[in-house]
Amino acid sequence: MTTALHEKLKATNLKDHIGSKIGLSKAQLLSGEFAADIRELIEQRGVLVFPKIEFTEEEQVAFTETLGTMAPEMDGELLYKVTLDSSANVKADYLKGSMYWHIDGTMSKVPVFASILSGRVLSKEGGNTEFCNTYAAYDALSDDDKKAIEKLRVSHSAWATLFYYDPEPPLQKVQEMMRIGENNLPLVWKHASGRKSLVIGATAHHVLDMDHMESTQLLVRLREWATQEQFTYSHTWTVGDTVMWDNTGTMHRATPYDPNSGRMMLRTKLKGEESFEAA
Repeated sequence: MTTALHEKLKATNLKDHIGSKIGLSKAQLLSGEFAADIRELIEQRGVLVFPKIEFTEEEQVAFTETLGTMAPEMDGELLYKVTLDSSANVKADYLKGSMYWHIDGTMSKVPVFASILSGRVLSKEGGNTEFCNTYAAYDALSDDDKKAIEKLRVSHSAWATLFYYDPEPPLQKVQEMMRIGENNLPLVWKHASGRKSLVIGATAHHVLDMDHMESTQLLVRLREWATQEQFTYSHTWTVGDTVMWDNTGTMHRATPYDPNSGRMMLRTKLKGEESFEAA
């Protein structure tokens, strides 16, 4: 059913549980007039698509700033080059982990609120960005499952993602990734809004105080559950598209593509506003 918010943003839902396409013009988006509405809808829908909006770098930054406080990258830059081309991104190797379902910022107490990604250079094959709604996935669990996982905590680590794409890494690489640290987080994120979502993905190494085989089976089962068709949206890129997602209520990943394709995305982020831990 079309809501007043959808009408205001000229939004159409892409799937029942996730994703809306926004029909506003570039000028309307940059005006800031609809910023509060966009923030409201992103929390409801998880992913917003702005097709062929064709932001310049300066416009992407300006649009992000209308929505809240920007989160700079480690080097202080506001724009991040998402590419496997090491000549454009010296830490491109680290992005290999982005091919697997994850939430950004699980090494932080307060993860980024949202990310905004624009398509600049595309690969000929693959390279979709996929999202799943971890709010909807939690809501659809059985009452027994919700009760069983309610108080569980999970050890997250960046080094856990290394073994997804490099099963036999050199010790030096393992030690480098381990220096990023570990973070113990609740499996069920109890949000200030009263809603709950799952905190899982490639950084989730093991459930604390649980047999490791049982832990692995639970985390894999929840990942399979959350990434079912009804909870996911796969964005096929066109140059000029911009996609925004609620990092506190979704997981995402890139589908495989040729690392030599030159694929290039530009990302901006909104500063986190809510801790993983209930206040």
